[in-house]
Amino acid sequence: MPVEFLGIAATGDGSETTARTTAAFDRDYTLRLARAHEDHGWDRVLFAYGAGSPEPAAAAAFLASKLDKLQILLAHRPNVSYPTFAAKTFATLDQISGGRLTVHFITGGNDHEQQREGDFLGKDERYARTREYIGIVKKAWTSREPFDHEGEHYRFNDFVSDVFPVQQPRPGVSFGGSSDAAYAAGGAEADVYCLWGEPLARTAEQIERVKEAARAAGRTDVPRIQVAFRPIVAPTEELAWEKAHRTVDAIRARRAGGEPLRRGRPLGADAPENTGSQRLIEIAEAGERYDRALWTPTAAATGGAGNSNALVGTPETVAQALLDYYDLGVDILSARGYDLLDDAIDFGRYVIPLVREEVAKRDAEKAARAEEAERDRQQLIAVQA
Repeated sequence: MPVEFLGIAATGDGSETTARTTAAFDRDYTLRLARAHEDHGWDRVLFAYGAGSPEPAAAAAFLASKLDKLQILLAHRPNVSYPTFAAKTFATLDQISGGRLTVHFITGGNDHEQQREGDFLGKDERYARTREYIGIVKKAWTSREPFDHEGEHYRFNDFVSDVFPVQQPRPGVSFGGSSDAAYAAGGAEADVYCLWGEPLARTAEQIERVKEAARAAGRTDVPRIQVAFRPIVAPTEELAWEKAHRTVDAIRARRAGGEPLRRGRPLGADAPENTGSQRLIEIAEAGERYDRALWTPTAAATGGAGNSNALVGTPETVAQALLDYYDLGVDILSARGYDLLDDAIDFGRYVIPLVREEVAKRDAEKAARAEEAERDRQQLIAVQA
């Protein structure tokens, strides 16, 4: 099936390598970055969530009213609003966007970050709450009759929404994580399961864990798989590796100076609590380079902060590396450079077309093989008759 590309919908121009020069929410920059994605072959952009950061649903509504094609992946933490209110917010945004919304539910991997907005539940309790929350949101999106709910974390009576999504039966649900609790919750509820970029063998293991969790939940389908990377691309391999080392030097310099990766959180300030970041650090400690182009010093320099493993090389090298993941069953490729605007343009110009062309060839070959197999089957039936 066709591959999809996910970029970032930042509302300001800062990254791990450079301090922000815009306001936290800059209308012009937000729109300029999104248009760069839409004009250069990207399918959707992520509005991320952070305590104290601009409210992503409002920013997404602004963008949806300005652009006609770019799809939206909206990150949302269940602790910040009641699920019935969230369901209405999402349905309204799906209406504003004309049916371009997917919601990414975040359980939260850092206790201190969660507590900034009043969430003092432990990790396992948060996963249980997220699973209950998603179930309520799905029902609110689809139920035309009032319903009651009494669960471990939420209780209400006689709710029915008056606003429903454009997408039927509902928008997509996205989820991520690398712990047992994450696999169980996402395997049960997610349409898209999100992973951070790891070596191919470890990614294959995680994909199988997601499939097992989906089967254990009684599903007959499985979530689509998304994997995220930080591409570092240049016209030659030598220039790409020079750029990669400059990037890590800049991250380390900011970390040494105590500059914030996010507002109020220094780079690598704490040992990560979430399993995904712990895995990134473990992989980085075991080696710097994996497979065709995966490079781990960017993850090590940030202390395993989120999507942080790089793919380094020419457009052709990075495209082939992404195709290696496609061959594993990954069909949504998330990429975000360190110069958000220029890297989005360059990746869209030079990498995305290569990947799409090769995926189209592979799909055509697969279809031809299937057609040939069906002809052989029909011939066998005719001979036996």
